[in-house]
Amino acid sequence: MRVSLEQAIAELKKGEVVAIPTETVYGLAADATNDAALRKIFATKRRPADHPLIVHISDIHQVDAWVTDFPEVAVRLAEAFWPGALTLVLPARAHVSRVVRGDEPTVALRVPDHPVALALLKQSGLSVAAPSANLFTQLSPTTAAHVEAGLGEAIPVLDGGACTVGIESTIVSVAPDGQWQLLRPGMISEADIAAVAGMPQRVKHALHEHEEIQASPKVPGQHALHYSPRTPLTLYQDRADLFAACHALQNAGKSCAALLIGEGDAPACTVVALPGQPDKVAERLYSALHALDALKVDRLLVELPPADAAWIAVLDRLTRAGHQ
Repeated sequence: MRVSLEQAIAELKKGEVVAIPTETVYGLAADATNDAALRKIFATKRRPADHPLIVHISDIHQVDAWVTDFPEVAVRLAEAFWPGALTLVLPARAHVSRVVRGDEPTVALRVPDHPVALALLKQSGLSVAAPSANLFTQLSPTTAAHVEAGLGEAIPVLDGGACTVGIESTIVSVAPDGQWQLLRPGMISEADIAAVAGMPQRVKHALHEHEEIQASPKVPGQHALHYSPRTPLTLYQDRADLFAACHALQNAGKSCAALLIGEGDAPACTVVALPGQPDKVAERLYSALHALDALKVDRLLVELPPADAAWIAVLDRLTRAGHQ
């Protein structure tokens, strides 16, 4: 059900969950300091309890309330990319909920770049945990209608229009010594991060005897199967192979639909074609997959983009969506 900004704030303050818009995807929000409310996120999404949540804050000045260390590298990244689609993973203060941290020693923070989300944060005075507003491993929502289709119309939804970035944020961990690691690719690239940080990310080298392993923090979006439609999906690096698969399925009496990237011929089935530009594909990717999923065909055939740095975030989402 659609709710107003005032209703959304009231529900959050009562300890309920509300789907809210961000520039990346719609998030299922709850008060990040209320453990009972946070558990409702996990229950609603059917999400494992050891998967941390991203806390959305209204500005950089709130970071110190959540972390023990805010290294200069992290400050520069926040100043460069907030509000925006960058999540910083930093050492958490002791009071930060173990539920929101997924029992990790770190907490994930970001300032969303969406006027409705920012208005909610500022007017409510809350910080909210807000993973994607969908069932665990399924397609992320980029419209209010996607939320209702995936979670049911009983979920309160604050409608802020279609998301403009369209895929989840880039996640970067920053250690107290300033070393950083890219944990989830997004539309803010590794090169973008390195340029602001003034150094490349920490590279894992072969360990010598007696060295301790420094594990990367667990963060959202690392599950092998993720961002997935209900319809079985197959990925193709070559469009000719996709054409052949379409033909074979139809000869076997099966139905299919295709997602293509860039210009060129299309197979003889229902097709959604996205332009050959990474930002345009990211913005429309989940919406296209939702539309194809709704056709209820036997199989979706998806063309992969080029395997280069500009496409790494889209490739990550599609590879996980097609994981067998």
